[in-house]
Amino acid sequence: MSPSDVRQATASSPLPAAPAPEEHAHPLLFLRRWAAHPLRMGSVMPSSPALCRRLVRLAWPDPGRAVLELGAGTGVISAALLAAGLAPERLVLNEIDPDLVALLRRRFPAVTVIEGDARTLAERLPERLRGRIGSVICGIPLVLLPFAEQQSFLDAIARIAPGRGFLHYSYCATSPLPARRHGLEAHRAAWTPLNLPPASVWQYRRAA
Repeated sequence: MSPSDVRQATASSPLPAAPAPEEHAHPLLFLRRWAAHPLRMGSVMPSSPALCRRLVRLAWPDPGRAVLELGAGTGVISAALLAAGLAPERLVLNEIDPDLVALLRRRFPAVTVIEGDARTLAERLPERLRGRIGSVICGIPLVLLPFAEQQSFLDAIARIAPGRGFLHYSYCATSPLPARRHGLEAHRAAWTPLNLPPASVWQYRRAA
């Protein structure tokens, strides 16, 4: 999406209803997984409803396209997308933590949940979804990774959704990726002060 696409999506995409209380559950599991693998988790708490609403607006796909969520965690953002009306067959979740994968599969039995490293996802994406990814949401804390590992993630996203760019929510005050070094254009598409901690949604795409 270009910045103009973002503005159009913000105006026309559905506003999800506030998730039910059970959709905010599992903070203790989230915290335990963070304690066990802090470099895999972007925060000690799941995303807030305010952040979810912004991501739903920005990531809403074109007809026939699917949304890919990298680092789906306990499924808070996933639930917001489904609550907004996204069909389960148009949502793909990737998560590396086996306990969180099991939770996601219990919560969303009709959604495609793929376990493993996002950098090898292109080889494991079901055939029916290849060429159909319309937007990518990344919750993996890329800012904590060395430059070369960041680039591996970016290359993987480009293989899965060529030319689409991706959305990355982060708790950094500035861009969590060195965009120019990676050959990317960066745009802060949203800021959510009500999230804990406050979060920004960054949009990245290949520089022209």
